[in-house]
Amino acid sequence: MTKKMGYRDWRWQALWWHQLFILWSTIEAQTRYSIPEELKQGSVVGNLAKDLGLSLSEIFDRKVRVASEAGEQYFSVDAGKGELVVNDRIDREGLCGQSASCVLPLQIVIENPLHLYRLDVEIKDINDNFPIFQVKELSIKIAETAAVGTRFSLENAEDLDVGSNSVKSYSLSRNDCFALKMKEIDDGRAVPELVLEKSLDREKKAVHELKLTAVDGGNPALSGTAQIVITVLDVNDNFPVFEKHNYKISLPENTEKGTSVIKFTATDADEGPNGEIEFFFGPRTPESVLSIFEIKSLTGDVYLTGNLDYEKSTSYKIEISAKDKGVPEMESNCRLQVDVVDINDNIPEIVLTSEPQPVREDAPSGTVVAILKNHSLLVRLFSYS
Repeated sequence: MTKKMGYRDWRWQALWWHQLFILWSTIEAQTRYSIPEELKQGSVVGNLAKDLGLSLSEIFDRKVRVASEAGEQYFSVDAGKGELVVNDRIDREGLCGQSASCVLPLQIVIENPLHLYRLDVEIKDINDNFPIFQVKELSIKIAETAAVGTRFSLENAEDLDVGSNSVKSYSLSRNDCFALKMKEIDDGRAVPELVLEKSLDREKKAVHELKLTAVDGGNPALSGTAQIVITVLDVNDNFPVFEKHNYKISLPENTEKGTSVIKFTATDADEGPNGEIEFFFGPRTPESVLSIFEIKSLTGDVYLTGNLDYEKSTSYKIEISAKDKGVPEMESNCRLQVDVVDINDNIPEIVLTSEPQPVREDAPSGTVVAILKNHSLLVRLFSYS
């Protein structure tokens, strides 16, 4: 038999939804501050008393404090002035990496009566990082029979800053045989390429040394350099050729170890050992990739050998090299992007935001007892007579 809802049950449900609507309205009416990173300790973020409509005496008497949702307590309340101030060094790159937006969510807890305000602090980027090449000396081998106009991919510079402070341009030192061109790749970024503009003659000059410079868009601009060493090769004059320059696949994070994820193929116009190809991960492949993926050198098959975790990494970008067995060897590269697909494998976590308060037996209906939250919703518990 289904139990019918009585008047008291309807009244309780109506009050619950009313209080939840009031809480939701309070949470949505957020205050937002914007500050640059690396401010000194004690720097003022905003006038908290004014923005929350509190007097200085209320700031002190009601024990206004910051309950940060981040691991570090980057901010505190100056009770004497009613201001939100910087409490510790804030490194935007350490907090948000190269994300275009960096926002720290804060909770302001006010007691007597207990109340919770939500505010956000946007951390703006400053140009405090130089463009950096992971490899300071780039080694390129070019056959002396290479045709004028042939292009060779160069190392990208990385800049931890974002927006206008990131890498904006590249330049190449003056020389007789090479020029620098930019190539746009799939994700919208531009990468530098070395273009052969004059035929090479190994007997005249076997090694060319150039300097590649990356400059960011900050004011003042910062720059970084890498050395390019070009060795002119003889005889084995054909590179292995991949079917595509970029490959992209998706794997669920619960994919089993031992699964074959992709097979690479390449062709080489040379005959004999000069046309026999082996496959490898690029020389700068990080340990985070090597511990999860394996490539079979003779077949080009890539296998999953570790565990994927969407919460740790959503994507892997892997350089694949194809080398022939000529003397000297010739090498080509392509790029593999593995996107990890999220599955529902994490249990929601509920956190007690406020300290539980004793409830008198004659407490009026609607008195706040405690505030709970999970990652996406704040909930207040109320007493009802």
